Parts: sequence; C-alpha cells; structure tokens
Amino acid sequence: MFYYILALAGSLAAVSFLAILIYLRRRRRGNLDELLRAVSVQSLRDILLPDRMGGVIHLQHVLLTAKGLVVLDVKTVRGSVYGGDRLDEWTVIDHTRRFTFPNPQPALHDRVAALKSVARDVPVTGHILFFDNADFTKGRPADVIFPDELQTRYRKPEKVELERLMEAFEQYWERVQEVSEPLPRGR
Repeated sequence: MFYYILALAGSLAAVSFLAILIYLRRRRRGNLDELLRAVSVQSLRDILLPDRMGGVIHLQHVLLTAKGLVVLDVKTVRGSVYGGDRLDEWTVIDHTRRFTFPNPQPALHDRVAALKSVARDVPVTGHILFFDNADFTKGRPADVIFPDELQTRYRKPEKVELERLMEAFEQYWERVQEVSEPLPRGR
C-alpha cells in the first residue's frame, strides 16, 4: 500500500511539473505573439523562400514594419551568453547547465539575402531576438536585439502613416507571400 501511494504521489508530481512547463511555454509564445503584433503591420511565420542557389531557406519570422521588412530569428535561452561576431560557437551558462550552439549570424545573413532578392526595393534587415533572460556579459554581437529594443525600433506607426506605408510596401509584401511556402510540419 505504501508503494502504491508513493507511486501515485510521484506520478502527480510529474504531471504537475509537465503542466507547469506547458503553461510557461504557451505564456512565452503568447508574449512573443504580442510583441510581433506590436511592431509589425503583417507577419509570416516559418516559411521557406528561394535561396538564390536553387534551393530554399527557412525563415522563422518575417515582419512588415514601418521601416521595411525584418527577418527575425528567435532564441529562447536563459543565462549568460558568450558570443561574438567572429566566434564559430556561442556558449550559454545557466545555473545548472552549459551548452554551445553555432553562431546564428551567418544563417541570419543568408536569410536576409534571400529576402532581399525577393523584395528588391524594400529595406530588409535582420535580427536575432533573445526573448528570455539572456545576458551578454562580455558584450553583445551586432545582430542581437532584445524585446524592448525591437519594440522601440519598429514601433507601429499611426493610422495615416500606416496607410501610406501599406500602399508603398504592399506589392513587395505580396511578392514575398507569392514565392514563399509554409514550412512542412515535422521539420
């Protein structure tokens, strides 16, 4: 009987822990969606674009903003991030773990180039958005941006300016939508 109660308590703890993780992930996703709506007139998520070499390239987020098109790669890491423009790998050190990942800047630059080839006459920029509590204690690489900076830099314009902007950028945005494909599920 004691082992039955112990197993039941362990199962309840595991289910509770899983429910908390799911809640936090959905909350984080909701905050990201709110941020993207605050800065973009329209957006596309998880699309494939021609890469100018006969293939396709994945773009996580493409935003139509008052300043043109923005390619956004989102990283959700917590802890101290040690990265640099010329480093091949960036390192994250959190309280309990340490891991590395490839420098995301070259891939971002490829994504920006692919989008520029589709929307030729519109300004295209790219950023790596660190959405969680990442801290670049030794200096922040050039393409990295945080949510508050993104919101300040790409704030949505007022209605009159928004209408003028849509008129100017509409044909290019439509072109991006025409040549893009949704990322197949399971990738």
